[in-house]
Amino acid sequence: MSGGTIEIADLVVRYDAVPAVNGVSFTVAQGEHVTLLGPSGCGKTTTLRAIAGLEQPVGGSIRIDGETVFSAAQRRNVPTEKRGVSMVFQSYAVWPHMSVAENVAYGLRVRKLPKAQIAEAVERALDLVQMRALADRSAALLSGGQQQRVALARAIAFSPAVLLFDEPLSNLDAKLRAEMRVELRALQRRLGVTSVYVTHDQEEALAISDRVIVMNVGGIEQIGDPEDIYNRPKTRFVADFVGSANLIAGRIAAAAPRPGPVDFEVAAGLTLQAWAAHAPHGDESHVAIRTAYIDLSAGTPGGTANCAAGTIRQRLFHGDFIQYIVHWSGGELTIRRPPTELFEEGTAVTLSFAREHCVLLEG
Repeated sequence: MSGGTIEIADLVVRYDAVPAVNGVSFTVAQGEHVTLLGPSGCGKTTTLRAIAGLEQPVGGSIRIDGETVFSAAQRRNVPTEKRGVSMVFQSYAVWPHMSVAENVAYGLRVRKLPKAQIAEAVERALDLVQMRALADRSAALLSGGQQQRVALARAIAFSPAVLLFDEPLSNLDAKLRAEMRVELRALQRRLGVTSVYVTHDQEEALAISDRVIVMNVGGIEQIGDPEDIYNRPKTRFVADFVGSANLIAGRIAAAAPRPGPVDFEVAAGLTLQAWAAHAPHGDESHVAIRTAYIDLSAGTPGGTANCAAGTIRQRLFHGDFIQYIVHWSGGELTIRRPPTELFEEGTAVTLSFAREHCVLLEG
């Protein structure tokens, strides 16, 4: 199965007079897995449905595998069934009165393919999702995870150029959802199919994507690979929405007019050395520091750069990590440390910040 490219340019979708998607542009390379991530109402599902042809935009263009499937300027809107896309929905849409194999074969029968070709495609698709042994079982007897596998097999059975996923794992329990992430990622890599995935789950987006597009209020906040989105957020929204971060208010004390190190004044007499991925323009007001990137040690600072005094106010046990609420001169910080690093509430500690993890956010 080979994937096609997707090119979105200046896409606009409105519901009545309200823009749900407002001037969105991005590309998806052949075989790439891109995730649209954002809160409810940010426009991610509307964008996905526009790619599928289930929503008609009022502006911009969509190209799939080099073919224009929508263009407001050209007044062109190719029907869904002719776009070479397949979609996996949040609700599995598995027909309970059919067997597993009949569910997978349904789309192929609608396309009136020869019986031998249908049987071969169904067998191949069920093998890929590890459901061949259940081919004759009634879909009504399947678990949620098995139903999702059937929906996936049905989507890939006719070898689409593009796979679209609309929060496909959100109805599964946490453990099964984590397992299915691994399977989905492995399957996408084996197939080499171009895919766009919608979720509001940050952990899911970071785990399965080649690139992540963070959306907010109908627009794009940031595009990057998962490590870039997590470690180099550009805006307060991205820093706050993706993962767990402390947003520290202050002002630039000194910086060169180019990307690189900056001195960021947090409180009277306390300046952090931070890092700017952009050329600072002087009105930046916040630095973001991930909760896992702050080190704690007992005692008071010894005058080392990017160290500050703090006091443990609260300790919360989360199993894989300990969460501390620490009071310092800049207010309060949330810090996550391994469960082997234990500090009692009320303990005086030294906070240590690595410069590369103190990220200056754009204004």
